[in-house]
Parts: sequence; C-alpha cells; structure tokens
Amino acid sequence: MVELKSVGVVGGGQMGSGIAQLAAMYGLDVHLIDTDPVALSSATKSISASIQRFVSKGQISQAAATDALGRLHCTSNLEELCSSDFIIEAIVESEDVKKKLFINLDKIAKSTAILASNTSSISITRLASATSRPQQVIGMHFMNPPPIMKLVEIVRGADTSDNTFYATKALAERFGKIVICSQDYSGFIVNRILMPMINEAFHALYTGVATKEDIDTGMKLGTNHPMGPLELADFIGLDVCLSIMRVLHAGLGDSKYSPCPLLVQYVDAGRLGKKRGIGVYDYRKVPESLKPSSRL
Repeated sequence: MVELKSVGVVGGGQMGSGIAQLAAMYGLDVHLIDTDPVALSSATKSISASIQRFVSKGQISQAAATDALGRLHCTSNLEELCSSDFIIEAIVESEDVKKKLFINLDKIAKSTAILASNTSSISITRLASATSRPQQVIGMHFMNPPPIMKLVEIVRGADTSDNTFYATKALAERFGKIVICSQDYSGFIVNRILMPMINEAFHALYTGVATKEDIDTGMKLGTNHPMGPLELADFIGLDVCLSIMRVLHAGLGDSKYSPCPLLVQYVDAGRLGKKRGIGVYDYRKVPESLKPSSRL
C-alpha cells in the first residue's frame, strides 16, 4: 500500500474544514478547496481557532499547531488537487452536485488517487459510476465535528477495491478514529437509525405530544443522550436532516421514512438551525434594549 502524503478536501464548511484540520494535525499536506472566498476565509479562521483550543488544553504543543497550520493550503482552484493522494469531498448533500464534482475530480486527480465522499446517506455505487475509477471510490463519513468525534463510517461501493478500503481505514485510524463499516444502503448505519429518531421527535412536536424542551430533556435524561433530538437537528442543519430523510424514503421505499410536515415547513421557511440563527430553537441574540427588565 502506497503511503499517503497529501490530502485534498473539497468543501470549506464545518465538515470540510474539520476534516482538513485533522489531516494537517496528523502530518499530511492539505489542500482545502472552496469556490467561495468567504467560506475559505471562515474555514481558515475556524481551523486556526480550533487548533489553538487543542493547545490551550495541553493536547498539542504550540510548535505542533504551527506546523499543522503550515501544512494547510486554502484555494478555490480545483486543479491544485492534481497531486493529492487522497481526496475527500464534503460538499452539499445532493447526489447531482456530488456526481458533477466526481466527474471533474476524475479528470483532475492522478490515476492512483482515491476519491472519497463524506456523504451521510447517498449511494457510493452511484457516485462511483460518474468516474472511470469506481474501484477507487469509497464513502468516508466523519461525524460532526470531525476533530472531536471518534467515529468514521466507511462505506464500500459495489466496485470498491480491497486496497481502497484498507487505505481508507488506515487513514481514519491515523486520525485516531474508530472505524465502522456499512453496506451501501441508504443512510448507512448512523443516519439509518438517527434520522428517523429526529423525524419522530418532529412528529411529537407537530402533534402536540410535548414542548420542544420536554422532548429534548426526555431524551437527554431518559436515554442518556448528550443532546436532545431537536437540538441535535438544529446543530446538524434541518435542511441536511430533510435531505437525508428524503434519501431514506426514496431508497428504502417505506412510508415510515416520510419527512414530518413540520420539518419540511421549517426548511421551507429558512429555519435551518444554528447556522441560520433559528431552527427549532432561536439562537439569535436579543438586543439588551429589548430584554425584559429584571427590576421589580
């Protein structure tokens, strides 16, 4: 197996920047690609701040942090991935958009490069079919946020080779992750179970079973979840949750995967969660002048 020295990451959002940070911290040269300069600037600041938090907690040295940031290269030019050994896409959860990217990556990447998708639900076999190298395409699903969460879900497509699988597993383990393996079915393991739970929480809210606070508190204290399902949906992004539910519904054909009308309504209204400042919960700061007085 050829040693991986360089990684390309496409997508400067929370997932892509987190994956790029991991690769840089574990000694790899990283090219982080995003066509939006604002997203790249935000990703650079986010990665730097995150690495500094590791320093402040004594988990890495300042010298190691400086080295990691020196290995990170941010650009909007996809062509710069031509020398990457391993490329991970972490863009919008849309099969059509991902396929278009894989077509371009297939033309740009060197013949030995592995193309991985961070998709949380879309068929790896179908993504691989857009390339001339389906044996070198694989699913590598990180959990959010990637620098903290210990799990990586690896998904083999119909034609993924053993060499590709073992190289991907070795990379995840190099990052200090625990690997689980899923067959290429809609939603894989984690979201096949998680998203219906979140969807059911929306149904409970939609039908008036309880308040959002009581639904979340019930799951946190009753089942020892660190976050309630509605709070977690806001953290993930309600648009992402809806997209995954639609993939599950289409791919598995069971009405139990039909998205809750309230989830659909929130997304239609632009209430996408923390990234938009409002989802199930409102995260917008209320001006001091509008806050109720604490005086008697």
